[in-house]
Amino acid sequence: MTNTLAPDLVQRYESEGYVFPIRVLEESDVARFRSAYDAYEEGLGAQLATLPARDRYVFFAETHAFLPWAYELATQPAVLDAVESLLGPDLLIWDSRWFTKRPGDPTYISWHQDGTYWELRPPKVCTAWIALSRSFTGNGAMQVVPGSQVGGQLPHVDTFDEANALARGQEIAVDVDEATAVTLTLEPGEMSIHHIGVVHGSKANTSDESRIGFAVRFIAAEVKQAVENPMAMLARGSDPYGNFDLLEAPASTAPEEIEAKRAEIIHRMYSNLLPDE
Repeated sequence: MTNTLAPDLVQRYESEGYVFPIRVLEESDVARFRSAYDAYEEGLGAQLATLPARDRYVFFAETHAFLPWAYELATQPAVLDAVESLLGPDLLIWDSRWFTKRPGDPTYISWHQDGTYWELRPPKVCTAWIALSRSFTGNGAMQVVPGSQVGGQLPHVDTFDEANALARGQEIAVDVDEATAVTLTLEPGEMSIHHIGVVHGSKANTSDESRIGFAVRFIAAEVKQAVENPMAMLARGSDPYGNFDLLEAPASTAPEEIEAKRAEIIHRMYSNLLPDE
């Protein structure tokens, strides 16, 4: 499956800050990756039960860097083709995060802009949100405010609300006109892409269907991050700039090696982004 975006979709992304839906997985691949994700979550078991939603990121962030199947999902050719249409041929994965809402889950994501604490410049950064389940209004699909990336960075406040899936519970400190928001409805195997500056969020899952999505943050190779020891992973092309320490793709499936790598990666990434935790 190839997926270079047509010029009109590229224009939509540039003007509105998002594009969807984009088919990136065959049904058989959806089933395979969904099975792998469900097994991973189930294996965490009691470790998750004691954590509020905003603290679960330590197990669901950066999985592309320590789970081989998550790396394979993040670097599907159809995913990279679409992102290359927007950012160019030299692509790095800077970050990834699972956003899962099981039936009746009160977890929500407040209105925010992705780049608030990321310190990435220039803003040649986008998030590919890959659906492994249906994503619709009832189960808390992502919503975006079209064109909001044009206005630049808005002020945010940290709430640390336990029901907020964002690590800081950050939310925009100005009113958002929700009537203008667009719901990014997706079928399993489809994805959306949104700009680092577009205002977006999602509500709780009030349905009887799980919503499972994998958010992969891509950057163009020329992007810099104003923190110590930034890291990323080459996904396509080359890295002629050397602005990041490049991680190797994960290969081991041994549980003890996966856990050691997970702890190392999470500590390194979030010691910069969450210095107070």
